[in-house]
Amino acid sequence: MSLSTKSTELIKIDDKKSNLPIKFNPNEINQALQLVDKDLYLKNREDVKKYLPDILGRVLARIWIDKTFKEDFKSNPNDVLNENGVFLPEDMILEFQKPNSDRPKIIVYEKKQNSSFKVRVVQLQLVMLAGR
Repeated sequence: MSLSTKSTELIKIDDKKSNLPIKFNPNEINQALQLVDKDLYLKNREDVKKYLPDILGRVLARIWIDKTFKEDFKSNPNDVLNENGVFLPEDMILEFQKPNSDRPKIIVYEKKQNSSFKVRVVQLQLVMLAGR
């Protein structure tokens, strides 16, 4: 049984309730911006490779929409991670490159003791693609 309607909408939204097609609770916005649910202490290179890409993906997403967070992360990325419950091993170095471009990049290096060399462990870059 079909109802005749003149609407061409793909999704019917009741304008009296909301202008958004999904529920939005402004009190839950802080939870959506959290990097981790609880403090996370990464102990070694394997932990960094396993957990940090997802976390840094959230960082890049938040940088895109939160200018204060971006400025804080730009000035001291390790402190921002620590304040948000993510703790890297002491031999890991975090660099935020191209912070003022449309394609910011975060690179995590491992630096061996008594050496000036560093090895790249993780690299993430924000890239926008559009297609037709």
